[in-house]
Amino acid sequence: MNNMDGKIAFISGGARGLGAETARMMAACGARVIIGDLLDDAGHATAEGIINKGGGALYTHLDVTAEESWQAAVKAGVDKFGGLDVLVNNAGIFFMKSTEDMTLADWRRMCAVNLDGVFLGTKTALPHLKARAAKAPVGGSIINLSSIAGIIGIANFTAYHMSKGGVRIYTKACAIEFAPYRIRVNSIHPGLIETDMAKQVVTELSGAMGSDNAVRDMFVQSHPIGRIGEPKDIANGITFLASDDSAFMTGSELVVDGGWTAQ
Repeated sequence: MNNMDGKIAFISGGARGLGAETARMMAACGARVIIGDLLDDAGHATAEGIINKGGGALYTHLDVTAEESWQAAVKAGVDKFGGLDVLVNNAGIFFMKSTEDMTLADWRRMCAVNLDGVFLGTKTALPHLKARAAKAPVGGSIINLSSIAGIIGIANFTAYHMSKGGVRIYTKACAIEFAPYRIRVNSIHPGLIETDMAKQVVTELSGAMGSDNAVRDMFVQSHPIGRIGEPKDIANGITFLASDDSAFMTGSELVVDGGWTAQ
């Protein structure tokens, strides 16, 4: 299951959190991974950890909001490993603001990272994905990180919901557009996962609810499965979508949320 022998994967936001766990899991399944991020120290450490365990990895600096940065990062990966089979558009930001308090600059910052980053990654990687997909047994794969925030709405998270909803429908449109090239495009929709972003969510909500513990208890109760998710829960889903085991899935939403959206 989830055999990725011989595959080459690019993961944006791969220095830590979900991206780093995904890079480690894909490498353990046989892939060579390119980690793109702004966090150079953490990114190098993640890549070195994979290499030290016998895997193939490269870290490259990446600002997902800048087209020239994407071009340089993808070129570095292709030059190193010879192509691309998989793109994981993982990089993203979060903040909590009401529509009334949000500035246009806030809105545009959310769009720049969470939407422009996905578009630029897809556009830049596409020629390389097409070249490998034409010869691969079941083609290539793009996995876009959305969220349950791309499916449901919560007050004061409006910009984040906008961005993740955009990722969700952009994924479906790309799935239709890229099907002739044998490239599958799917989105994954996490619930709350134990990452730095989750800590930020808890901190931003704690002022209204009195304490971090109260917020965490609320989130645990919001997941019928009875816990907050772990990075490996999402990395498992991403790796499945990247592997040939998901050969008949495109334009799909893989919801990994402990049952939150089932309520």
